[in-house]
Order: sequence, then structure tokens, then C-alpha cells
Amino acid sequence: MSSIQEQIQEIEDEIRNTQYNKATSHHIGRLKAKLARLRDEVEKKAAAKGGGDGYAVRKSGDGTVTLVGFPSVGKSTLLNQITGAKSEVGAYAFTTLTVVPGVLEHKGATIQFLDVPGLVKGAASGRGRGKEVIAVIRNSDLVVFLLDVFQPKHYDVLMNELYEAGIRIDQEPPDVVIKKMDRGGVVVSSTVDLELDEPTIKAVLDEYKIHNAHVLIRENISVDQLIDAVLGNRSYVRSLIAVNKVDLAYPELIQKCKKMYPGALFISAHVGTNMDKLKDAIYDRLGFIRVYLKPQGQAADMKEPLIVLDGTTIGDICDRLHRDFRRKFRYAQVWGPSAKHPGQRLGTEHYLEDEDILTIIIQK
Repeated sequence: MSSIQEQIQEIEDEIRNTQYNKATSHHIGRLKAKLARLRDEVEKKAAAKGGGDGYAVRKSGDGTVTLVGFPSVGKSTLLNQITGAKSEVGAYAFTTLTVVPGVLEHKGATIQFLDVPGLVKGAASGRGRGKEVIAVIRNSDLVVFLLDVFQPKHYDVLMNELYEAGIRIDQEPPDVVIKKMDRGGVVVSSTVDLELDEPTIKAVLDEYKIHNAHVLIRENISVDQLIDAVLGNRSYVRSLIAVNKVDLAYPELIQKCKKMYPGALFISAHVGTNMDKLKDAIYDRLGFIRVYLKPQGQAADMKEPLIVLDGTTIGDICDRLHRDFRRKFRYAQVWGPSAKHPGQRLGTEHYLEDEDILTIIIQK
């Protein structure tokens, strides 16, 4: 019996050597499902062994940003420049051996920054403390890819490592609901035209021993997205690209990089070039919203809003204000963009929008 790693290698080779067309799509779908299942097995075994000490980092502030890049790309210098944290800086690989946190106060928001050891090719399989580093990235609200202007192609390697580790950059979770049943086989219904055929969908579920289920698909998904929906353990993280060391590069090289990464910010962490632009871009990309609190029977505090991430619910605000608020919650009232009418009564599941005014009523 070949080892799991050998099986993974064999399936990867077969996928690579199979030409993708309508006739082979079903076979490739099944292979991809098997590959994801085996990788998941490897991940679980490594976690059970407790590979390394891990990096226990408590999230704090209004949003968490992780600096991701190859060793010696300038992450520690950037962290020190942006937050004043003291991360060891050396012009040699693997200077950062633990996670170094820093804090940036910007536009009323408190943003936590984490400088993790450099990622290298093979990190998803655990090379170079990769597993621990990836665990930190998984829990971030934003990844800043820091690239070296002299080696911009590292971006593809980093994206591939994160993808293999189950981190989906700048993607939304697929709009798929899988409800397991006791009997009746697999029933697929969709609200849109699908390129995936039913036999492929059933083959993927079969790989995960799901033989009875109702599958509702509300968008035209790929087989990879279907696998992500079945596994249900993917992390969806926003990102930003910053290209470093522009103070050392010729203008032609910078122009070449700008064509490769049109939306990237070009910075020098060493001399501080474009630091304010980077701070603004990070704030905008995190997608903060402002929520004004209104104590019952009093005027709202319009001077000091709560700064929270887009996608925050009333329940999240309760957790943030006091540990008993969710337990004692009766109802909330909302005035603003997310309310159907002023002072609408709402529950903890309601999503807030920018410039909402919120009153929380709790049991006395």
C-alpha cells in the first residue's frame, strides 16, 4: 500500500497529464475530490501530532492583518515602519522565528499587524514552519503580500501555497447548501444554469461518503468550489499586494512590475516611501464600517463611532461591548442604511451597514 503522499503525487500527475474536455471533466472532478480528501487527511494527522509549538496569537483590535512573503523580503522592516513594533531585522533569511505583533492606529481604527516567518515553496506541506504560519494567516482579516521588486514572481508561489492549505484569497464562499438526508439518494437542484453535470456532482459527494443529500446550488460553480463547499473548512481572506525595495530599483524594472500587478502599491519599507498610501489602502481593503451607539432614551454618540468590519452583526457588537450582552439580549433598534424603517426592531443575526445607529436593549 503506497503512502498518502505517494497517492497524492500520483493523482497530481494524473490530473496534470489528463487533457481537460467535456469527456474527461467527470474523471478529473473525481480525482480532484480524492486529492482534496487525501490532503485533508494529511492536515488532520499533522494537527493530531501537534506539529511544532504553533503560534498562538490572540486577535485584537478592529481588524487583523498578516504580512506574507518570502524570507528577507522586508516584512520586519515594514512592520517597524508602520507600527513601531520591534521585530528583529537582518539581511538574511528566516530572521523572524515567531509571530511579532504590532498595532497601527489609523482613521479611528485599531489595526493589529502580524509579521510571520517567511513562507517558502512547500510551506503548505509543513516546510519552514509553514503549517504554523498558515494557521495564523487563516485567522486574518487581510493578507498583505509583500513582494521583492527584484523577484516579483514569488506571488504565484505564495498564492499556490495558500490555496493548497485551504485559504481562498479574494474569493467568496460558494453559494451551495448541502443538506444530508437519511435516504433518497443525492438530489441536485440549482437556481442557475450549471456547467457542472449531475454525475460529476454525485461523484464528488460519493468520494466523501455522502450518498443521501439535497444539494442546492445558487451560482455557476467549478468542481473546486463544490469540493470547498463539501469540506466546509476553507478560509476566505481579502488581500493587497505591496512591492517593496523600489528605492533600489531602476524605473524600467518598476514599470515592468506595474504591468504584472496593476493594483499593487509600490513602497520602500526601508526609507518609508508611500507608507501613508499603504495605510489608507489597508484601511479601505479591510472594509471598515462605522456604527454609532445610542443609549436607550438618549441621543446617539455621533462623535466616536465603533469601527467594525463589514459583515458585522448585532450579536458581534454585543460580544464586543460586554460578555453578558448576548445572553441578556432582548432586542435591538436600528436607524440607518440597514434598517427598513427608522428604529426597526431587530435580532442578533442582523447585519449592520456603514453609519447605522444602534440601540441594544437587554434584560435588567
